[in-house]
Amino acid sequence: MTFREKQGTRLAFLPDANAESLAECLVALANGDGGLIVFGLDDEGQPTQVIWEEEAEGGLREAATLCRPPVPSRWQSIATHDGALIGINVARSLDLHSLYDGRVLVRSGTRNRPLSGIEIRDLANSKRTAEFETEVVPGARLDDLDQEIIKEYLEGREARSGAKITSTSDLLFEIGATDRQGNPTTAGILLFGKNPQMFFPQSGIVFVRFPGTEPRGENGGIGYGRRDELTGPLARLVARSWNIVFEEMRVGATVNKLERQELTEYPRFAVREALVNAVAHRDYRIKGRRIEIRMYTDRLEVISPGGLPGYMTLDNLVEEHFSRNPRLVNGLYQWGYIEELGLGIDQMIEEMVEAGHTPPTFNATPHLFTVILSKKKERPASPKWTRNMNERQVRALAYVRDNGSITNSEYRRLCPHVSAETLRLDLVDLVEKGLLLKIGSKRGTNYILK
Repeated sequence: MTFREKQGTRLAFLPDANAESLAECLVALANGDGGLIVFGLDDEGQPTQVIWEEEAEGGLREAATLCRPPVPSRWQSIATHDGALIGINVARSLDLHSLYDGRVLVRSGTRNRPLSGIEIRDLANSKRTAEFETEVVPGARLDDLDQEIIKEYLEGREARSGAKITSTSDLLFEIGATDRQGNPTTAGILLFGKNPQMFFPQSGIVFVRFPGTEPRGENGGIGYGRRDELTGPLARLVARSWNIVFEEMRVGATVNKLERQELTEYPRFAVREALVNAVAHRDYRIKGRRIEIRMYTDRLEVISPGGLPGYMTLDNLVEEHFSRNPRLVNGLYQWGYIEELGLGIDQMIEEMVEAGHTPPTFNATPHLFTVILSKKKERPASPKWTRNMNERQVRALAYVRDNGSITNSEYRRLCPHVSAETLRLDLVDLVEKGLLLKIGSKRGTNYILK
């Protein structure tokens, strides 16, 4: 029996109850967006040995002494076809956690990565910003929350979890939508407010379609083809922005095995993920600027106020995950607007490449994050195995297809902010996967498609 889910940024497997390995996972998950640790599985999700409750409890007690400060966690039984496994559920923490030896870890793909000094500083600063979500909104009252939207959320949450919700007020407090007295918080107004823009004018979306490839109107003048201002709680913003983009996308069709399949200018998932990410991850503390969706004849741009949070960079977007707004993200996840936490960027890249487009472009400044989906189709679609690669490797394969081969120095020019050793290991991995063939040695080494 193989465990049905794979390890990732929010799921870790441990073959035994070794305290040091457990402490590393506890710290890494708590410093990120939380997650689940499962005992008795190897890296591939295969059973290793039976871990008894006493072993797990002893390992957790010892691991707690290795964490600074100790990481809050709770036991979770995981049902499988061959019986139950012991798991530990780790919540995202507002504290910065380290190991006894000073290492501060985060979850990177399937491993626990130590942060650099600058990354630790950025993570500590981002931890504090999460408190903004649970601040009570001045002047807001409980009747500013839309009961119909809350009901819709509860139904989605019950359908996803299978657990019946007995007290709406208790749940709203638990998810940070209200304080103990029932006063709406930032998260509550943004998720469930009747008119969130009354309290947060910056929380709306502006959609603009331009008739060409530049932000100009017809004949190069000032103007645009269409402009819409979208308002409402976050789930409504996602739905309304998707509907407008879909209206403006050219739609075609093909027939496959006598079934009509709809074709859009951009893959549905890639567009939806770009919109959801903008709504979920923007910095709502930034006033005076809304999310912008700009549609040109050759590309779609989604511009979100706020740079990358915490230790996130353009180079680790695929392997790592950290939310600026964990309560908003979890709300949209429980609602069903986010399919699986931490897995969107790589699937967005895969969908674009499989549809024959170039991979999405991500631009980050201290105050803006932009996703660009291009209609360029410069190479044939890539197969499903691209899901086993990081974004750099997808870029390397695209380069080989366009140029016939790639060298280490050419790869470094493609990814200038990544260490030479990391890039070398990327190429070694592609060779081991049977996708690239290594030709030559030392300075004369180059790689071609196998």
